Amino acid sequence: MTDAEKPTAHRAGTRTRTRMPAAERRASILAAAAEVFSETGYERGKVSEIARRVGVTEPVVFQNFGSKSALYQATLDHVTTAVTALLTESADTGRPVPDVLATFLDPAHMDRFHQRGAHGFLFADAAALAHDPALGEAARHIHQHFAEALAGLLARGQTAGDIRDDISPHTAAWWLISLLAGRPLRSAVMPDRAAVEAELTGMALRSLLPPGTEPAHESPAGDRPPGG
Repeated sequence: MTDAEKPTAHRAGTRTRTRMPAAERRASILAAAAEVFSETGYERGKVSEIARRVGVTEPVVFQNFGSKSALYQATLDHVTTAVTALLTESADTGRPVPDVLATFLDPAHMDRFHQRGAHGFLFADAAALAHDPALGEAARHIHQHFAEALAGLLARGQTAGDIRDDISPHTAAWWLISLLAGRPLRSAVMPDRAAVEAELTGMALRSLLPPGTEPAHESPAGDRPPGG
């Protein structure tokens, strides 16, 4: 019996060690890594803490992912896929693309999305590592992945007539990502942040709509923001 399969006393915040299929073990490690890295960032995130939350030893984590940097890259892919899937699924329900974007980009939702422990914190952490020799390519990849998903969503809106047809979905997607990436700077230095953030978001959304179209109104109570 390996260390990963030996039972251990239950501790708060630690899963009991049991025999787990390889795919399930990897998924559990990724879920725990997403928690830890979104709380601490890559530099301060400890593999020992990830292992503790899964209920395995550190060697088991390394056996599955090879290194801390490889685990971080896999975690970024995992989180990006989850966020883009939620955006797509929200549009699949029949909601107009401008409504999906308005709910996702709502400033209150963005504040929650980017706080420690949330998925958006990982995106910001990855962006800060874009020039790291070991992690830069992964950081660029997940932002490109997110941009492709947004571009696909915008193109879908153009087909439906909800998004103006004289813009490039790819360019507009990167513009929206740049708007999100500037939030830390605005949070640090911008006066009357709440009001200005709301107006910036409104301007961005209005610029995507066909001429003469009214912007989406506030989401009904109980709507779950995609990617939250």
